[in-house]
Amino acid sequence: MYDLNDLMYFAEVVDRGGFAAAGRTLGIPKSRLSRRVAELELRLGVRLLHRTTRKLSLTTVGQQFHRHCVAMREAAQAAEDAVAQAQSAPRGTIRVACPVTLAQTTLGPLLPQFMQRYPLVTVDMRISNRVVDLVEEGVDVALRVRASIEDSGSLVIKNFGTSRTLLVASPTLLMRIGMPRTLEDLAHLPTVNMSSNDGHAVWQLAGPDGAAHAFHHQPRYIADDLLTLKLAVLGGTGMCALPDYLCEAEIQQRRLMEVLPGWAPRAGIFHAVFPSRRGLVPAVRCFLDFLGEAISREGLSVPQYPVADTPTH
Repeated sequence: MYDLNDLMYFAEVVDRGGFAAAGRTLGIPKSRLSRRVAELELRLGVRLLHRTTRKLSLTTVGQQFHRHCVAMREAAQAAEDAVAQAQSAPRGTIRVACPVTLAQTTLGPLLPQFMQRYPLVTVDMRISNRVVDLVEEGVDVALRVRASIEDSGSLVIKNFGTSRTLLVASPTLLMRIGMPRTLEDLAHLPTVNMSSNDGHAVWQLAGPDGAAHAFHHQPRYIADDLLTLKLAVLGGTGMCALPDYLCEAEIQQRRLMEVLPGWAPRAGIFHAVFPSRRGLVPAVRCFLDFLGEAISREGLSVPQYPVADTPTH
């Protein structure tokens, strides 16, 4: 078994862009680092780096090896952090990716409580509806709401429960076009949606006694923010699938009406995904536990976000 320090040295050389910069970070002479990496290549029997007088570049196998070296370095840090948890309060920065409406309506009110409970933790929130690659972008936790969690690859999943979504439209629109009585009648209503594929979209609807129906439509209005779509629905632009908590008040005020009650998009699963080694970090674990407790206690609902692309990590 070779010295695992050599893997860490190699990762630092690559991440810092050279032996000199890595040596300054590690407090190790440049010549010693160069020798250790060369010995590592000799033991492995492959070349990991292309060396020129101006820069270093990774070979193809070096790129793969580097990813594993970085994972080992982070796992070692996570193990040290786990021990530190027994000695002190959670601390450090956690990077969280969260969709826009989820951040504005569910996570936003909870974060001040978390920050107050854990004053030594800093939260770096990446608020976007874009699908993030946790490994490549250095994100610790991504919050998602999807119909299925089977596409999360090697990521670890923490399930917080399901959401409920309704088909809604304004009374003005329904008076003008007519209230749908059957699934076929839905095609007469214009729609608004968060995304489309070349102008086409589909809602997977669930009905009575386990019935299912794929409703294909061409949205008149597309916006990647549910609050923006809600304004469009209130203005009579079209029918939309909205989370119940986002439209319950308007339904009670009869500013919105549920369309074809009994049929609705499939429930979304609210969950967090994270690389296994990052889940060991005390601050990350405290964040996940806090969020799980809050959702369980307050019974929060969350919207479902259509996703065009799924990361494979």
